[in-house]
Amino acid sequence: MLMPQDATAIRSILSLAPVVPVIILDDVSQALPLAEALVAGGLPVLEVTLRTPNALKVMEEMAKVSGAIVGSGTVRNAAHMKSSVDAGCRFMVSPGASPRLLDAADDIAIPLLPGIGTPTEAMAAAERGYSFLKFFPAEALGGAPVLKAFASPLPDITFCPTGGIDVVKAKTYLSLPNVICVGGSWIMPADALASGDFARIEALAKEASALRA
Repeated sequence: MLMPQDATAIRSILSLAPVVPVIILDDVSQALPLAEALVAGGLPVLEVTLRTPNALKVMEEMAKVSGAIVGSGTVRNAAHMKSSVDAGCRFMVSPGASPRLLDAADDIAIPLLPGIGTPTEAMAAAERGYSFLKFFPAEALGGAPVLKAFASPLPDITFCPTGGIDVVKAKTYLSLPNVICVGGSWIMPADALASGDFARIEALAKEASALRA
């Protein structure tokens, strides 16, 4: 019997770098250079959110970059999951963990990192076989102190906090024993993308990749 979440697979992906860039991109022409800059900077795990019309095309382009491990974000239903697989994604991330979403994930070959915000939601996901969860929206829900409080009663669950995190806050999260990595978009400032300053993005990625203590 397959476990709903392939813990070995998701652990191997999330442990590759301390930061997972959360990418909202619609310009397909920027997909390759952006992925190349992030990978060159030491951040190979890329979460491309399904929030733009061309998100799936962006994923397909980024998946061509050597060393890139592309996943889909903002996955909310079975159709999103199928599209993610078809686009060549290696993992999926969802903002929440509804029962119907977790049911759909049982039939998908790539692992899902579901989002939770409370101990009850974390326990419900754990009962379904999930040991790696996204804590979202991290800063709005209380940040690192909340995850620190989760560690003792939920010792079998490991988190990837996402939402409102910057390079300074990331250090605090990464110091927690139950945090494997953080998700963030500060590595790709809007003005750097607008001007095509991929050298700056690579430099920010290098700074982020060095956060692991």
